[in-house]
Amino acid sequence: MTPPLVAAVEMGYGHLRAARALADALGTKVTLVDRAPIAGKEEQRLWRASRRLYEIASRAAQLPGIGALLEALTSIPPLYPHRDLSAPTLQSRSLDRLIDRGLGRGLARNLLETGAPLVTTFFAPALAAERFGVEEIYCVATDVDLNRTWAPREPAKTRINYLAPTRRARRRLIAYGVPRERIEVTGFPLPAERLGGEDLPILRRDLAARLVRLDPKGVFREQVGSEIDHFLGDLPAEQEGRPPLAVFAVGGAGAQADLAAALLPTLRPLIEQGRLRLTLVAGVRPEVAARFEWQVRAAGLESCLAPSLESTAGPAPKQPISILLEADHDTYFDRFHALLGSADLLFTKPSEMVFFGALGLPLILTRPVGVHERYNRRWAVENGAGLKMRDPHHAGDWLREYLTEGTLAAAAWFGYLRLPKFGLYRILERLGRREVP
Repeated sequence: MTPPLVAAVEMGYGHLRAARALADALGTKVTLVDRAPIAGKEEQRLWRASRRLYEIASRAAQLPGIGALLEALTSIPPLYPHRDLSAPTLQSRSLDRLIDRGLGRGLARNLLETGAPLVTTFFAPALAAERFGVEEIYCVATDVDLNRTWAPREPAKTRINYLAPTRRARRRLIAYGVPRERIEVTGFPLPAERLGGEDLPILRRDLAARLVRLDPKGVFREQVGSEIDHFLGDLPAEQEGRPPLAVFAVGGAGAQADLAAALLPTLRPLIEQGRLRLTLVAGVRPEVAARFEWQVRAAGLESCLAPSLESTAGPAPKQPISILLEADHDTYFDRFHALLGSADLLFTKPSEMVFFGALGLPLILTRPVGVHERYNRRWAVENGAGLKMRDPHHAGDWLREYLTEGTLAAAAWFGYLRLPKFGLYRILERLGRREVP
């Protein structure tokens, strides 16, 4: 059996993150189809143009009166009442024109030459591969709800096999005209190193320690002690009194990095009292890391900042604040996924990171960037894993309240119970891979 080609596009971290988890489990590397040698110079230009539009729109969405641009680009109509939504939209017709001009042609040529199946976490490679004659295509969706651009021009005739993270995504694809038999609900592919296998030993170990750190007064543990004991057994007593670690992840485009400027002054008392640790995630963007460092200094917390080269993947930094920056995506994902094992709450916009609530990570969700993220946030909140971020200028006050009342511990618990945890293994099974990590 020819091993699959795992394809992604450098269009935000969401698609790359899912592709990396699948590639690692399949023992291969992620192929970036918008780069050489897969894409020629003209095709790379097409990919760059589409990426620039997304990142400019992401930043514009943070500005009053301009966010309508991204709203229009990511528009998803109400799902109910049930009706036929298969007619192509402006966005899907625009993508068709790009494919007609050669977008994805290099990927299709490679697949036809090697006979490899395609596994992609972005819709454009799947649609292009189908247009250029590739037969075996698996498209892993990475949002709770999906834009019409995920479906091809003639959805009823598609050969693409869709692996959907939620039942709502499946219903949406059906409304777009994709045949039911072409869609399977699998869940999102979480990184294997945070799961440990289908019995979830690493996830359960991490969650057990996290519940202790997030519930210093024992309020939540007293309420659901028997359930915790049933699923996790005894909780680690050595975690009592240890400060929780908050992780602030801003997304690949850095659209909400300046929120840290509002958060840091109000979190200063908790940090200086040894009641909270904080990691600011800049990903692979030095300009975002520099902005974070300036904001830490402006908040009077310079003495609390770990040296920039100190790795959060190794021993915990002695200083309570650290900045995660790496030179390349592979190293960044390694460090970020390791960081999640010791993290206790995650500040994030409601991107693909909502699915990481299944690891038992409570989510503090910032303003959505695009309609798809609005659906992501609603899904996380309705399932109990996420909380809409309140006024960031008073975060120190409401975080104290959440810790005292066990609110974050409850969100961690409901994320573990209610969100899909087995997406990686279900997808591997669908690909016919029996030996899973």
